[in-house]
Amino acid sequence: MVTQTAEAEAPADVQADAPADAQAGAPAPEAAIPRPSRLARISRIAAAGPPRPRPRTILAATALSTLALLCLVGLGGVVHHPLLIPPLAASMALVAGAPDLPLSQPRSVVGGQLLSALTGFAVLAVAGPGLWSAAVAGGLALGVMMLARTPHSPAAATAVIVALQGPPFWTFTGLLALACAVLVAAGVLGARLTGRGYPAYW
Repeated sequence: MVTQTAEAEAPADVQADAPADAQAGAPAPEAAIPRPSRLARISRIAAAGPPRPRPRTILAATALSTLALLCLVGLGGVVHHPLLIPPLAASMALVAGAPDLPLSQPRSVVGGQLLSALTGFAVLAVAGPGLWSAAVAGGLALGVMMLARTPHSPAAATAVIVALQGPPFWTFTGLLALACAVLVAAGVLGARLTGRGYPAYW
């Protein structure tokens, strides 16, 4: 009886001594799987960016932006008021470099800039010029543009400029509208010359 019991228990002992991974069919531990190096991970992230535009597209967008902004400087000299402000340079970059985006369409360029300027003037009337007013104006401008369906991120900076500097209402608004019209016209002209589709809608 003792012999039979020992023989019956022997396979269980042998089975218990077997590796746990072999019993469960588990995959190799993580330490055995080679991990990509830091350089390889960085290279993979860099390669995941958007495709590089064709040289002709880059040259056309660069030339269009430069000429349009120089035109604003020239018009500013004629009317004796600066038309070129930083947000308009960002607007032109969108129109020339990404004409298919909703942010780049005439509705957004003109409407977004003017609505943001009006938002800045509204905050200015309530709280006066200053950094606190500028911060509130920039945030409110985003909400106003979203409600009006005229998204244009550079225009939030226009609201900030208005709330910081307190420019004359009619002069600033009129010159801003003129500058936006010049940028849109440059985008339409550039699209005709390069065969690109702009605007996608008005």
